[in-house]
Amino acid sequence: EIQNYFNFDLQSFHLSHSICYLRLLSLERDSRNTKRFVSNSPLKIMAKTNGVIPTIDLGEVSAEILNQKIREASERWGCFRVINHGVPLSLMSDMKKTVMDLFERPYEVKVRNTDVLLGSGYRAPNEINPYYEALGLYDMASPQAVNTFCDQLEASADQREIMVKYAKAIDGLAKDLARRLAESYGLAETNFFKGWPSQFRINKYHFQPETVGKLGVQLHTDSGFLTILQDDENVGGLEAMDHSSGTFFPISPLPNTLAINLGDMAAIWSNGRLCNVKHRVQCNEATKRFSIASFLLGPMDTDLEPPSEFVNAEHPRLYKAISHDGVRNIRMTTKLHDGEALKLITYDE
Repeated sequence: EIQNYFNFDLQSFHLSHSICYLRLLSLERDSRNTKRFVSNSPLKIMAKTNGVIPTIDLGEVSAEILNQKIREASERWGCFRVINHGVPLSLMSDMKKTVMDLFERPYEVKVRNTDVLLGSGYRAPNEINPYYEALGLYDMASPQAVNTFCDQLEASADQREIMVKYAKAIDGLAKDLARRLAESYGLAETNFFKGWPSQFRINKYHFQPETVGKLGVQLHTDSGFLTILQDDENVGGLEAMDHSSGTFFPISPLPNTLAINLGDMAAIWSNGRLCNVKHRVQCNEATKRFSIASFLLGPMDTDLEPPSEFVNAEHPRLYKAISHDGVRNIRMTTKLHDGEALKLITYDE
């Protein structure tokens, strides 16, 4: 196999297998004028890509190589796809069918899906996102919360079983990815996410001919640590921003994979090393689009701060300690949903 070496931007290349030089941990500002630690030391990392963002095989035999791939994708792009992820493909298919059926419930049933936290329950189309509808629950790691969600929406016994199995599989995957990130940095504490809730949201986009070319969901970052997305395998529209250039690129559908996004809490925890990727949903065709998102949020009542290994004289502390509740409240009160809210908790230079 031919291995090509690059030390420049990968966005212009569609690579099957490549070796790229990445630089470790120098403080730079990206196109959003956001401080971020990026690589400086030459590490040769195999990157298997689908279009732009990497597609990472979680069946990789070497844990060290796998963890390094996850880390580099999270630092450079803030998003990647995974294959051989351990979630049965039949379960993913059953979950998609369940989601489509739940959205067919009458409005008076869907509104029973009330918020535990602001934004965790049913969302009807509104002026900001008129083509978007969502159902959700606060913590998919809680069997009680999953059962309450199923009760609210009058899910069948089969649908309830699918939901329980899916929630367990996705929550386990999210925490495994978080652990691998910690291991990739050689941290002493790799179980930092213990007790963090995993919010669950299913999405439906009602795209019409007149909506083609418009946004289905506005530009934003995710407020939590890590998001797992089972996106629509037939309908595209998800776009992410390259934080180095400020340009957008599509995250095209790839059946049987899961998309991973890093959020605001990941940037805080890593002291700016991990990229809280900006993304949006664009309407490219008049059709219905479904997706299933799971968010490993972060500590709700206690403040998160970077491990001591991330902070030293060369890499000073970037963000003040804060809980996920704190980040969410700042985003809601300032209406800064695109990552800019983190500037309000940045230490002065």
